[in-house]
Amino acid sequence: MAESTKTAKLTIDGKDYDLPVYAGTSGPDVIDIRKLYGQAGVFTYDPGFTSTASCDSTITYIDGDRGQLLHRGYPIDQLAEKSHYLEVCYLLLYGELPSPAQLEDFESRVTNHTMIHEQMMYLFRGYRRDAHPMAIMVGVVGAMSAFYHDSTDISDPWQREVASIRMVAKMPTIAAMAYKYSIGQPFVYPRNDLDYASNFLRMCFAVPAADYEVNPILSRAMDRIFTLHADHEQNASTSTVRLASSSGANPFACIAAGIACLWGPAHGGANQACLEMLQEIGTPDRIPEFIARAKDKDDPFRLMGFGHRVYKNFDPRAKVMKQSADEVLDLLGIEDNPTLQVAKELEKAALADPYFADKKLFPNVDFYSGIILEAMGFPTSMFTPIFALSRTVGWISQWKEMISDPQLKIGRPRQLYHGETLRDYVDIENR
Repeated sequence: MAESTKTAKLTIDGKDYDLPVYAGTSGPDVIDIRKLYGQAGVFTYDPGFTSTASCDSTITYIDGDRGQLLHRGYPIDQLAEKSHYLEVCYLLLYGELPSPAQLEDFESRVTNHTMIHEQMMYLFRGYRRDAHPMAIMVGVVGAMSAFYHDSTDISDPWQREVASIRMVAKMPTIAAMAYKYSIGQPFVYPRNDLDYASNFLRMCFAVPAADYEVNPILSRAMDRIFTLHADHEQNASTSTVRLASSSGANPFACIAAGIACLWGPAHGGANQACLEMLQEIGTPDRIPEFIARAKDKDDPFRLMGFGHRVYKNFDPRAKVMKQSADEVLDLLGIEDNPTLQVAKELEKAALADPYFADKKLFPNVDFYSGIILEAMGFPTSMFTPIFALSRTVGWISQWKEMISDPQLKIGRPRQLYHGETLRDYVDIENR
């Protein structure tokens, strides 16, 4: 952390306290309150931590007002258009874009770690066939620490490196197996001659009776989905990974914690909720009814897949995702799918309505990613596992950064207590 260049003055009961103010390379300044409790005996109060910086980071920066998302300084739209997922993984993990030799080495290491320990197959059999794939992923990823003892020592930089590669490499295999198990089909093993996205698609859709020929347009769309979800600063799941790792937990346990957090419908489940909303609408002729409900402040209904908590003008990922959605729908020639018809008409109606324009309720990345995944043939239950697969590299990058931070302390949020004050125990016969 750089030296403080200015201070903020806080006055409590007539007494002044000078608090250091730090500036980053981008974004608002932060007021350092680490010594406030010791000096003044008070905490700050910030439910949801929306005004609290919990760490220093050099990985991802979001400017919600400008609709900007940068990974190590590179705009997400440029990375999605010109790069590919594994190159973005390298960027997030190591801080710079790789040279051709570095990228080849990295891709080779990932490819050679895509298989999972054969005994892990027995874990899947312990779940009911109708188990949600996210439930399976939480358990299987957490159990990796029981199979890969040589990469759980967080004090060893090489073990941290091995764990990082293993998780990036094995997550598509685990997600695909969770899907196959849920639909009663045999597992499909990864192939070293396929790229990352193509390998995942094949593991999901191939069967022993007929192999799956991966269309390059679908593979590219899948790769973009991975890229656009790779990291998103200190969101709920990333903060969960950091909080878990602050205790010294092994990396597999920390990522499992992130997956569990991502499962929530307000976080990683948003694209699933969006598709379920489209299915609820049912047919394009019902769109005006639901738009009217979205405008009614007394109606709890809201349009899923529109607007964003952070981005106040537009989601920079949505433009690229929309392009992919158009390419996929055109390739597959989908005209009679009612859900996708509703999605296309709802997009037009919302973008043409001044109400949504004034409130900046634009289609976001969840809206378009759900359309693409639905068109590819994924059930909605797989949307969040694919999100988890994509976000794994972001979690790992944040985990590695935190472990090497000399300021690392175990996370310990405080509270504003409103419960009972001290009282004496009453024996049961007197109650």
